[in-house]
Amino acid sequence: MAATLLLALGKSFLFVLAAILPILNPAATAPIFLGLTEGASASTRALLARRIARNMFALMAGSMLVGSYVLDFFGISLPIVRVGGGLIVAANAWRMLNASHPDDDRRAELADAFTPEHAHRQAFYPLTFPISCGPGSIATAITVGVALHDQKLTLSLARIGGGVLALLVIAGLLYLALRYAQRLLKPLGDAGTVIFLRLSAFILLCLGVQIVWDGASELLRSVLLAPGVS
Repeated sequence: MAATLLLALGKSFLFVLAAILPILNPAATAPIFLGLTEGASASTRALLARRIARNMFALMAGSMLVGSYVLDFFGISLPIVRVGGGLIVAANAWRMLNASHPDDDRRAELADAFTPEHAHRQAFYPLTFPISCGPGSIATAITVGVALHDQKLTLSLARIGGGVLALLVIAGLLYLALRYAQRLLKPLGDAGTVIFLRLSAFILLCLGVQIVWDGASELLRSVLLAPGVS
């Protein structure tokens, strides 16, 4: 019995890790994090990295465990979540894409304005949701959570435990990617970093549009395939 539970825990750990890590992609989030925290000190960014990793774990674990029940309670479908979240992603990407690169004086002003209180307000929105943990990853977490349930309570608990453990590992990887994002991009230099941030913002904008399109396509298909619609 114990061997069966350990096997179920290990399989669910690998399953959740393989399903969610590529979507969250902490390495791709790092340059976006730098762009949105322009002017923040190293200590403030470290604080934000911890908060974002913690928020991401709580949001993804909640989505995995009870997300489907919450959506059913409010009558919200996953396509609607994708459309709403995709619009938020696209709006933040557009702001990053059109942001001017600050000079030294502007950096000093931003550093003074980006206080720990300001960081605390931004830790969840938009840095955790939808930048680090968007509607696509939440929808995946909800789907994965449904797949982890089993008729046997002990087996279901073992699978859920493996999924939660995988989320802890992903949260640790996200923290490391954000905490050392500036060091990882340092070899590019100032000009290379600006170019990389602009490209990342453009890719994020495209992702936002893609998420909106996926959700809208599902809604249109459901309308067209509804009974009585020719």
